[in-house]
Amino acid sequence: MPEPAECRSSEGETPIAAPPAVSDIDSEGAARSSRVIRCVIALMLYQGFTMAILGTGASWIAQSFGLDQSGIARSFAWISLSAFGALALSRTADRVGRRRVVLWAMAGTPLSALAAALAPGLAWLIVAAISMYAFLGAAIAGGIVMLAEELAIHDRARGQSYAALAGALGAGLCIVVMPLAARSIHSWRLLLFASATFGILLWPAMLRLMPESQRWERAARSGAPASTSFYAIFDSAYRRRAVVVLISSLFGASAATATDSWSYFHAVSVVHLSPAVTSMLIVVSGGIGLAGFGCGSWLSERLGRVRTVALAWPLAAIGALWYYWGPPAHFAWPALWLGAGFAWRSVMVNALMVAANSAVTELFPTSLRSTIIGWLAITNALGALISHSSIALLAGPLGGLSQVVGYLALCGLPGAVLWALFIDETRGMTLEAAAGESPAAG
Repeated sequence: MPEPAECRSSEGETPIAAPPAVSDIDSEGAARSSRVIRCVIALMLYQGFTMAILGTGASWIAQSFGLDQSGIARSFAWISLSAFGALALSRTADRVGRRRVVLWAMAGTPLSALAAALAPGLAWLIVAAISMYAFLGAAIAGGIVMLAEELAIHDRARGQSYAALAGALGAGLCIVVMPLAARSIHSWRLLLFASATFGILLWPAMLRLMPESQRWERAARSGAPASTSFYAIFDSAYRRRAVVVLISSLFGASAATATDSWSYFHAVSVVHLSPAVTSMLIVVSGGIGLAGFGCGSWLSERLGRVRTVALAWPLAAIGALWYYWGPPAHFAWPALWLGAGFAWRSVMVNALMVAANSAVTELFPTSLRSTIIGWLAITNALGALISHSSIALLAGPLGGLSQVVGYLALCGLPGAVLWALFIDETRGMTLEAAAGESPAAG
């Protein structure tokens, strides 16, 4: 197995001091790591379900408020403003601790979901959804950061795959339930009520069981979080990797937002499959796609994080084109065509997610690890704004929403090239070595 490339940092600035490196995990540490994994899996199951509600219910939301394809796309573009709240909360997690912010987010999500469920008009729904997605983004960021900080070197990619798998299963549950909810005139509102109920019931258990990140506690004692600023990711020691990661994220978000948000809509409203058939298609194909999490973990430890991202990204784009620009006219089995494309893309996207999450949480120091996730939320929001705005503007001239989504899927390709050329490999490295941190004094 080739040795991972050494991470580079720019000259001229001393890297941020790190807490002492974590020693081999003893039995108590192993039990603590297991508890963190269980808490994060529960968090991601819930967040995955809630995150999928608006995308899955887009057709019914459009009917409720009399929106056409451009109108629902514009509404989703406004909801992308939630990233600014996610950024603020993620930065706060580097200052006051991961656990505290995750618990805030786990309290805010169900309350926001309840407000969205009761929305009497579109403006109310958009405001409540902005709040809900801000809390969702902060909770997810806290979860993946805690996994990186609590797990041993060779367990980090596998831990990220467990978290991503849990999120996918939560989203799958939303898709399974949607045909049942669609029988009611309240459809998408019922899913939001369910999310609010589950979140309220889950919060006391998370309060009791979720520990604080030991690595963050050591960093806090050393004063590292207090010595950093919101813009410290752009200091010379981390500027190159931060800029490349953020630009790549912008390309990727433009592609992923389009392809993730409209898969259910395309099958129901464009291909004219029934909600039941569409849910079955997505659940079965998505089930096949779950193999991508294991593949991503395996490839991240063999090929490396960077090569896995650079390989999976263009392959995912092929699956998106297959799905949104198909099936051909008069094709006898449209559900089979869509299912094949959805499964292929799911495998690639899930592998990509594991590798990218592993790399990003390893490339930055403890005092900035949650902050970079917050910055990524901003670029993801800009990408989502670009994506939804492009659909709203171009759906008519280019012959429909699905045609535009196919073109947007190609936006991820420049991101794959940037990762391959400029991102440092972190496979097999301690967090301190990967992030270029120096040991804390004393």
